[in-house]
Amino acid sequence: MGTNVQSFAVTNLRRRPIALEVGPFVVGLEPTTTSPLLNYATPLPGAEPTDRSVAALITAFRERGLQPRLEFAPDAAPAVEPALRRAGFTTEARNEYLVCTPSTLALPAGVGVETPGTDDEYAQIDAALSEAFGGEFPPSRDGADRLRRIEDTGGAVRFVRASDGGCAGAGTCSPLAEGTAELAGVGTRPEYRGRGIGGAVTAALTAALLDRGASSVWLEYGGDGSRRVYERVGFRPGGTRLYLSLVD
Repeated sequence: MGTNVQSFAVTNLRRRPIALEVGPFVVGLEPTTTSPLLNYATPLPGAEPTDRSVAALITAFRERGLQPRLEFAPDAAPAVEPALRRAGFTTEARNEYLVCTPSTLALPAGVGVETPGTDDEYAQIDAALSEAFGGEFPPSRDGADRLRRIEDTGGAVRFVRASDGGCAGAGTCSPLAEGTAELAGVGTRPEYRGRGIGGAVTAALTAALLDRGASSVWLEYGGDGSRRVYERVGFRPGGTRLYLSLVD
């Protein structure tokens, strides 16, 4: 599964508003923010980077005022990690990812999940996800526009409506690439947690991409609690992803 996920990562970064090819790396940039979570690189499957190509990668980040950072599945390109470490890159995280297929997906009942359609709904989702993740990304017009772009380009955004008409919880899934899609950013506002919203949104997003022809959907999880939520709707262990960055 690692090569499939890594091939997906390459294709997905090439869809970014700015995408650069630097030796055996693809750099995906989001011009509305300098956040390293949205500006990073990934290697081509099987890449064997030289020290010179790693130096060129670092320069591509530095000349734009960005932190050099990569996300990748190390089993799909074993030579990449040693080359990056020679240049001083250190580990941010090494995360397990989970995979769901049509044969494992389980759709929960009892929670209504919707697809946004209006600017206000996208703004409400952006604000709810900001709250769910502790304000890591403050709500903004750019954030709402990024959500709409996911839906408009073949991905999926799903949400559960709150009692006040806003958003109780939501999540996104990328467009299909290389037979798979990445589910990310599932979050629930604190006062609505414990009601099955995260599982319902996860299942609805997964079903949407499987219905469009994906053979699998994958995600990373943030702890044992969220892992249990994902496992209940059919996600199973698939491999690991490595996050490396170069700190000044």
